[in-house]
Amino acid sequence: MIVFPILLALTAIAQVGLTSPVLSGLDYAVKESHNVPPRWSQVGEPHPLQPLKLNIGLKPNNVDLLKQHLHEVSNPDHHRYGQHLSAQQVQSFMRPTEETLRLVRIWLDENSIDPSICQYSSSGDWVTLTLPVSEAETLLDTKYHVYQHDDGTNLVRTTRWSLPRFLLDHITTVQPTTAFLRANPNGNTLLTVSTDIDVAKLVAAENAANSTTLTQNCNWNSMTPRCLRLLYNTYGYKPQSLDKNKIGFTNYLGQAYNSSDTEIFLGNFRAEAISGARQVTQIGIDGGVWDDGETGAGAEASLDVQTILGHVYPTTVISYSTGGEPPFDADILTPTNTNEPYLTWVLFLLAQDPTSWPSVISTSYGDNEQTVPRSYAETVCNQFAALTAQGISLIFSSGDHGVGKNNTCSTNDGENRTSFLPVFPASCPYVTAVGATKNYPEVVAYDPRNGFASGSGFSDYFPRPEWQNTVVDSYVKGLGNTFEGLYNKSGRAYPDLAAQGFRYLIFVNGSAVSLDGTSASAPTIASVFSLVNDALIAKGKPTLGWLNPWLYSKGHTAFTDVVEGSAIGCSGPGFSAGPGWDVASGFGTPDFEKIRDVLEV
Repeated sequence: MIVFPILLALTAIAQVGLTSPVLSGLDYAVKESHNVPPRWSQVGEPHPLQPLKLNIGLKPNNVDLLKQHLHEVSNPDHHRYGQHLSAQQVQSFMRPTEETLRLVRIWLDENSIDPSICQYSSSGDWVTLTLPVSEAETLLDTKYHVYQHDDGTNLVRTTRWSLPRFLLDHITTVQPTTAFLRANPNGNTLLTVSTDIDVAKLVAAENAANSTTLTQNCNWNSMTPRCLRLLYNTYGYKPQSLDKNKIGFTNYLGQAYNSSDTEIFLGNFRAEAISGARQVTQIGIDGGVWDDGETGAGAEASLDVQTILGHVYPTTVISYSTGGEPPFDADILTPTNTNEPYLTWVLFLLAQDPTSWPSVISTSYGDNEQTVPRSYAETVCNQFAALTAQGISLIFSSGDHGVGKNNTCSTNDGENRTSFLPVFPASCPYVTAVGATKNYPEVVAYDPRNGFASGSGFSDYFPRPEWQNTVVDSYVKGLGNTFEGLYNKSGRAYPDLAAQGFRYLIFVNGSAVSLDGTSASAPTIASVFSLVNDALIAKGKPTLGWLNPWLYSKGHTAFTDVVEGSAIGCSGPGFSAGPGWDVASGFGTPDFEKIRDVLEV
């Protein structure tokens, strides 16, 4: 328990009156506790002066009403369909009450926090401030430690934190505290291109092909933009709304692409798009890195930019690179990244002019849902809802380990039960999750060389949305007792869609490499929907925004069903594909022209 100095306590009481709930604020109560996830272990303590950038989430005044409006403008059967909310409307729903803001300021004042270091989000529902670990521990009545993952990642975290009782209903989350989310790239199964693949020969074969048939243009062991554009029926489309439509992708963990690599890639596989390699708009957030001519290229960022430009050129592409490294290394145990990247990115974007936003944003990162506390996942998911309500489509990859990485599939509830492991943020209902396919006819992707398997599952945090009920009920009934007790039947199911995610040929640091992963599938789907939005804008129609209600009610008829393969994982079989929607491939893969027909554009 923290006992504040008498003078400060009396001052606070005088400010709010004798009937104020601050009278009980001298007592702290535990707000949240979260077990250390598997594969993490405590290895030491941070230096007391190690800075922590705290993000304090304040309860919005009416997030439920925001979601009601979002469902209405995203439902093709509702008369408000397509009437996306303005930034001002969203901010009015997300803004905390004056009571919440007043009590938070009192709490910070009682802890001698200088108001000048507190930055409020555009809606006022987040307060960001940087404090030394020792002061953060006092503020939250907690103790931080350094935890290390089996892969060597270090994080400063705690397993329990508290608030004054009068704030328990006014603050939703504080991070970094109990969230062990690492934002792993869902495409880290990088393989050097095999010796039997000759890039020059592959390019020559594509250039010599006089037809647009898949058999003459596709090598299913070396995926190229020409094959993808033919496969998903975008090959003949020329973007028309270049001044109004953009597409974006996100980078984390110091990932950056290299323009020279992108030029080599486009020179080989889409020569008319070479100029696009140096026309990407690069935005660094919180110390995020970008292509400066010196930074080495990362496979994930290279895959994103090359896949997107190969598909949508000359559409404007925006790269968001989010950093978040602490200002200095206090000791050998100091982690390289103490912050929560999705939160940093989404708060930055919400603070920008919406006219600068892309209509579609692709993210190829995620981690096991149970590595984050429910409150954090729900709060960040609400921020995604605030974006989609304003007309953005958020695309996330579904993961690369099927229903769970082998030898890791146990619960984090103290019982260590065997369980499939859903992935966040793919499990958030306000994003569209994308699984991976391979070959033709397409099947759910699995690569025995490296254990890659398209991710799928049922959320343990987010209940199944109403728009999923019909298809998911049918699929679950078909499973019967298979996998009984290993998944949450009533949870939000994913993926929603799928696309090729097998043996993408890209260039990294001057060399050709082959990549498996839903990291390839997500930017591919995002590219298709970017072109869809381009066609909508050209017809004077609004962008699609949140895709899922449209997809599950009407849009699914424009997708090619994937009926073979399964999401292998947890050292055994996983959910299987079959006729209609399934939790291995969603509704399947896109047909651009059929989507246009459904939308009447």
